[in-house]
Amino acid sequence: MIRFNHFNFNVFDLERSLKFYDEALGLKPVREIKPADGSFHIVYLGDGISDFTLELTYMTDRTEPYDLGEQEYHLAFVTDEFEELHKKHEAMGAICFENPGMGIYFLEDPDGYWIEIVPVRK
Repeated sequence: MIRFNHFNFNVFDLERSLKFYDEALGLKPVREIKPADGSFHIVYLGDGISDFTLELTYMTDRTEPYDLGEQEYHLAFVTDEFEELHKKHEAMGAICFENPGMGIYFLEDPDGYWIEIVPVRK
């Protein structure tokens, strides 16, 4: 058997990213890795429901934001609080694209990664 474990985003400003993911999606740190040499800091974020985690990797010597290329990828979350989250994300100014026909929208995190918000389909 194989199961999903985690997905990684490299981030330029760890504190800014931690604040965003907590405020926008309620994701909280569940474990961390910090080597003795201080060269990087990894924080795994969880939703408190599933075992899946989002790994935020901060390289301490990084001096400029990451180039995400054409960004032909994204991370998706499903929610039964779609309307409430949409209002919250709209107030945060975090929504970067909406597709009303599909009933979804996307957030952009502080590093430019896109996160899809999908309502529970009944």
